[in-house]
Order: sequence, then structure tokens, then C-alpha cells
Amino acid sequence: MDRRTTWRQYTDLLDQYLRPQGRRMALLLSFFLIELMLRLANPQLVRHFLDSVATQEPLRQLLLVAGLFTLVAIAAEGLRLAVTYVAEQVAWTATNALRADLADHVLRLDLGFHKRHTPGELIERVDGDVNQLANFFSQLLVELGGNSLLVIGVLLLLWREHWLVGLSITAVSFLGVLVLNWLRRLTVPRWQAVRQTDAQLFGYLEERLTGSEDLRSSGATDYALYRLYPLLGERLRRTMHAMRVNIFVMSLPNFIFGLAYIAGHVLGYRYFLDGTLSIGSVYVVFYYVDVIRSPLWALTRQIEDLQRATASINRINDLRAERPSIHNGPGVTVPNGPLGVHFDAVSFHYDDEPETAVLHNLDFRLEPGRVLGLLGRTGSGKSTLTRLLFRFYDPTSGAIRLLGHNGPTFDLRQATLSQVRRHVGLVTQDVQLFRASVRHNLTLFDDTIPDAQVWAVAEQVGLADWLAALANGLDTKLETGTAGLSAGQAQLLAFARVFLANPGLVILDEASSRLDPATELWIERAIDDLLTDRTAIIVAHRLATIQRADEIMILENGRIAEHGPRSHLAQDTNSRFYHLLQVGLEGMSE
Repeated sequence: MDRRTTWRQYTDLLDQYLRPQGRRMALLLSFFLIELMLRLANPQLVRHFLDSVATQEPLRQLLLVAGLFTLVAIAAEGLRLAVTYVAEQVAWTATNALRADLADHVLRLDLGFHKRHTPGELIERVDGDVNQLANFFSQLLVELGGNSLLVIGVLLLLWREHWLVGLSITAVSFLGVLVLNWLRRLTVPRWQAVRQTDAQLFGYLEERLTGSEDLRSSGATDYALYRLYPLLGERLRRTMHAMRVNIFVMSLPNFIFGLAYIAGHVLGYRYFLDGTLSIGSVYVVFYYVDVIRSPLWALTRQIEDLQRATASINRINDLRAERPSIHNGPGVTVPNGPLGVHFDAVSFHYDDEPETAVLHNLDFRLEPGRVLGLLGRTGSGKSTLTRLLFRFYDPTSGAIRLLGHNGPTFDLRQATLSQVRRHVGLVTQDVQLFRASVRHNLTLFDDTIPDAQVWAVAEQVGLADWLAALANGLDTKLETGTAGLSAGQAQLLAFARVFLANPGLVILDEASSRLDPATELWIERAIDDLLTDRTAIIVAHRLATIQRADEIMILENGRIAEHGPRSHLAQDTNSRFYHLLQVGLEGMSE
């Protein structure tokens, strides 16, 4: 067994996802055991038939035995069909539950994890690795155990015929099991390496296919293919590395079966000549030796499946072992109305770049109901600052506090994550749509928001005419990305989401920069409404956007270079903001 995968890990996984299907598993096991007993019993009927012929029993008795043999064979095949049907139900139920749990786990991991892993890689981990476990959850362990029992049953029956026959066939089978177990230890890490390469390959493909328009427009298609070839070559190399051992695994049953068949023929023929075994007993010996061939082949295939499943289980366990660094706080009472912000000596660096601080000792206070215009060149830390407010990351040092007009001040880490996301809203230039109804895209799957409120907000932001023109209104299905929507419509939809959530603190990342002039008029009115009785931070790249700001903050290399009332800084000829007003904000985007 792979050192990393203990029987406890197997049993924990099986217990978690098969226990809820206890009745179905009991039915599956019952069908399989009955089928197994029928397969072992049928040769005994043949033996009885042959011995009856040899002793010249009546024809009626022979026909009775033959009819019983036929019925048992038909019943065994019917049970085999039932086993396959129930096993598939077990497999799909278990793997779907595991996929859902893994997807939920991945979605709860923080941005640091997603920064290290591409979406394509995670899809392969959540779906590809779980697909390898479909047989593991259904027939693999049942058949692995069942075929093992079949071999044991055959050996016991051979011992019953003659101890030397049983001993020789047992010795050959035991040798095969030892060699198979040794080969399995070699193959598991090799198949695990193949699965890891698949994840890297799919991650690369996902990124390049997502950016296919940019690749084609910039003439970089050949370069993308050039970078693909080493990944394909690595996948081929690792697959061949695993298959070299698999050749021995696949050929082993032929060797073992050959030895067992030789032993059966030699001993069976010898004991038939001296009268120890009857003609029926000799048939049973030959038949059972031949029966061993099928479970040995099956065991080989199942051992290979188990090897692949073990590699996937290791990777799934690695994924499940990942823990978010952002944890729920105990929960606080969040005051209604606008929420102020206090950055108290906040510094931050990413975990994978501890030597490079992104923010340095930020210390400022934004009172409830005020609007802050946040400026800075690329890499100054504007986006990082907004991510901290959503607790996508926590400060490396210092604290971020929220405060209301009348409510208590609290550290952001004291609130639950759901409280933070409910009371802090974000509108960016990039709008993500989901393959769901317009209603769910607007409410973000919050079924407590009534349709009347959705229509009122749509009217407010200028989406009412678009909604009215849809064939099924709010029930119209949208595709992922922004397919079927103009950039302006997608941006309006993002504003509608924030209006429906009604947060006390809003972050606008130049949310109107992609809009045409007509649509921007709607957004300008909507922004005025959105900023009423709310606190806002506007990450601005254009002069027109910051005219609403009460305060201006300029970041430079993660530090506050300037902070003060907009009107005062605009009139101070020595301020950075005054200089920016004179030359424009070009180059300030991040």
C-alpha cells in the first residue's frame, strides 16, 4: 500500500459517502454474495451430472440436474445485471456528493490558494480525480472482495477434493497475490504523477482557451502551442513510466494461470488413474482451476483501478487538507446605515512573497457617510487595500475597523465572513455572470428578495427596458461570462446587485469606465443614489469620477503619499492632487 494512503483513509472516505446509502449497499452486497454462491454451486451440478452418467443414473434425474444447472446460470446472470445497476447508482450518488463537497471546500478557500492554482487545475482535481473513484465507490471494493472470496471458495473446494491439489493451487495463487501487492507499491506513485500532470495540462489549456481572442489577435497562437508541447511530452513520459510496470501487472495472471493449470492437469490426471477422483471430480478440478482465471484477471484490473483510485484519493486528501487562512469571527452586531473605515497601522504582504510588503503602515480614518477617492499608479496597492476590506486577505499587522454613526466600532476579523460580504459591496469593471436566470444573477441566488424589489432596482439603474424585452423576463437564462449582454448592460447589472444587497460600505473600481455615453447617464444617476447615506471608496482613473469624493487619498508604493479633503487639496498648489488635476490621471490605473 502507498505509504501516504492508510486503510483508515480508505475507510473514512467509504464511511462518509457510502453510509448514507446503507440500504443500497446492503442490497448490492446481498446480490453479489448470492451470485458468488451460484457461481461456485454450478460446477457441483456438472460434477453430479457427469458422475450420474458414469453410474448410468435414470435419464429423468440427468434432465433434472441439467434443468437446475440452467436455472442457476440464468439466475446468476440476472443477479449480475442487478449488481451492475445498483453499483452504478451507488457510484453516481457517492461521487456527486464528493464533487459537491470538494467544490464547496475549494470555494471557501481564500484567494491565496486560488492564486497558486489555476481554474483548469482545480476542475481536474474536483472532477477528474473524483471520476477515478466512481468504480472505487461502487463495484471496486465489492468485486475486489468478492473475487477474493471466489478465489478462496475455489481453493477450499479444491482442498475438499484433494489436499495436494488444494495445496499446489493455493501456493501458486498466494505467490500471485504477493507479486501483485509488490507491483502495486511501484505503480501508485507513478499514476499519481500522471494525475498531477493532467491537472497542469488542463490548467494550461483552460487559461489559453479563455484568452483565445487575445492569442489570435496578437499572433501568439504558435507560441501557445509551443508551450503546450512540453506539457504533452511530460504527460506521455509519465504515462509510459506507469505503463512499464503495468505490463507486468497485466501479464501476471497468464503466468499464474499457466502454473495453476499445469498443477491441476498433472494432479487431476494422476488421482483419476488411481481411482482417488471420479470423472466428475476431475472435471470440477479443471473447471475450478479455469474459474480462477476470471477472478485473477478481474483482480488485476481492479488492482490497477485501485492504484489509480489511490493516486486520486491522495490528491483529494491533499485538497481536503488545505485550510483557509481567513476564519470566521465570532460575529458582531453591525450597525445599520453607512459604515466608516479605520485602517490602524495596517501592513500586508502575500504569503508567497513575504519579503515584499504591498502595504506599509497605512493609518487613516474614513467617517461614515463620506466618499474617499483612491488614486495611485499601477502597483501602488489600491486593489490590495480593497481586498482587505472584503477579508479576501487579513492584514499582516495592524487592524481594520468598521464603525457606524451610533453603533460600536469593531475589528473586521470579529465579524463573520457572511456579515462582511453582506455589509460591504463591490462594483468593478469585470462582471461575472452565472449560467442561471436573470433573477438569480441579480440577487446572487438570494431567494428572500422579492421580484417587486428586483424590478424597482432595474428601473432605477436603467435595466427595466432590457428586462421587459426578454422572452421570459426574470426567468430568462443567461450564460457564463457576459455572452448576450453588452458591456453597458453587464455593468448595469453589477450596479443592480449592489443596490439589492444594500451594503453600508461600497467600493467602486472605476465602474463606469466601460460604458457608452447614453448608458453612463443612467449610471451617473444610479451612483448618486448609491452614494446617498452610504460610505464609499472610489478607485478612480478619471477626473470626472472623483468629483463626488469628499476626500482624496494617493497611494505610492504601498504608503499614503497624500490624504485630505478634496476641496482643500484641489486648491493647494503644493499638493500631488493639484498637480494631477493639471496633467490628468493618465497612468494611474492598476
